[in-house]
Amino acid sequence: VYVQINKVAEDENTKKLAKDFFRKLEEHDEQALSLWKQFRDFSIEEYIRIYKRLGVHFDEYSGESFYQEKSQEVLKLLEEKGLLQKTIKGTGIVDLSEKKDLSSFSTVMRSDGTSLYITRQFLIISSRDLAAAIDRMNKHSWDTMIYVTDKSQSNHFQHLFQILKLMGYDWAERCQHVSFGLVQGMKTRRGEVIFLEDVLNEVRSRMLQNMASTKTTKEIEDRMETAEKVGLAALIIQDFRGLLSSDYQFSWDRALQSRGDTGVFLQYTHARLHSLEQMHGNEQLSDVNVACLQEPDAVSVVQHLLRF
Repeated sequence: VYVQINKVAEDENTKKLAKDFFRKLEEHDEQALSLWKQFRDFSIEEYIRIYKRLGVHFDEYSGESFYQEKSQEVLKLLEEKGLLQKTIKGTGIVDLSEKKDLSSFSTVMRSDGTSLYITRQFLIISSRDLAAAIDRMNKHSWDTMIYVTDKSQSNHFQHLFQILKLMGYDWAERCQHVSFGLVQGMKTRRGEVIFLEDVLNEVRSRMLQNMASTKTTKEIEDRMETAEKVGLAALIIQDFRGLLSSDYQFSWDRALQSRGDTGVFLQYTHARLHSLEQMHGNEQLSDVNVACLQEPDAVSVVQHLLRF
């Protein structure tokens, strides 16, 4: 839907309709808010369902739209502190330049007075982002707040943290942006547009095929569940292999290899160790001579295991 509407929005009339609807939301139009709430609830239901497959749980869902009203309070606060300036066109900006000559600034408000959504243009900061940061500090008194997004938004968060500092919030020093690279070359049978659920279904399907074609595969009570777990491990380990901030070329064949530094081999090794534990028991040994472990790699593994 997002991709389709952006194509349609190239039409000026559609752009105007979108702006009008957004203004209705900010003005608390009952019908517009009701429709928005339905979409939001549907979205969160899907988030919960998909993330559950990954074993991920969030205590709270509070996106930008949650801070619609608070964003207006932030704009007033910026104005009171003398930070909000108006351009000739009427847009609201914050001067970020050292010499205060507007050589560097961020736009925080549209000319019609409505707040801005986050964009990838580094000169635009959503007043809702500012409101969210302030509200989360008031609510949770966090030690560190970490934003995790792709690296294209690095400049955005630098400016966000800078504005918070200008507003007098010392805790802005404890805000951190963790950026990650992009996955390239990932395709599923459904086409170019990639949805997380498609990827999860695809890896499960491929693992089922691999299990069926491997002669050493043992009888499994729930092949679908096993394929799901091993497939997820394959995806996660593949993602962990490279540097966090680097883009990488995704390969289904490489991710699903049964040997090497892969999630499939990791799961196999875990299953093998568990089998040995069942065969020989898990009694603690008291006569182990750790001095026999001379190799640095062996010592490193033992030290790592001691953490658990």
